[in-house]
Amino acid sequence: MSLLTTVPPNLVQSIRAYRVTELQDEAIRLGQHFLYAYCVAGMTKQQVLGIIGESFHFPKNLGKNFDALRECLTDTLYRAGPQPGFLVVLEQLPNTQKFDKEARETLLDVFRDAADYWAEKKVAFRVFYSFE
Repeated sequence: MSLLTTVPPNLVQSIRAYRVTELQDEAIRLGQHFLYAYCVAGMTKQQVLGIIGESFHFPKNLGKNFDALRECLTDTLYRAGPQPGFLVVLEQLPNTQKFDKEARETLLDVFRDAADYWAEKKVAFRVFYSFE
């Protein structure tokens, strides 16, 4: 039985009871891309986006803004060829003065937009996150 049996194929949710290693194993079992970013070292939006871009092996010219991240998560990946699905983990998103609740919500909205984009293409795009 799949670890993700009760998890819709396109969503963004708190990691809660899941362990990163279990999610990684499930991505491998499903033949999907596992994208992982440990974000605790980020203090600003640019740093957090830099960590995500580097962790996901996105182009260096990402631009460190939300629109560029959205582009990488959607059109750039789509143009790279057929995709088997994605399981994304954003661990320990920071809570700092320069990366506050509003910035975290905007970041998660970018991932929600990407989940919607991939849903239209019938490709699984599950995102799990935790806060520092």
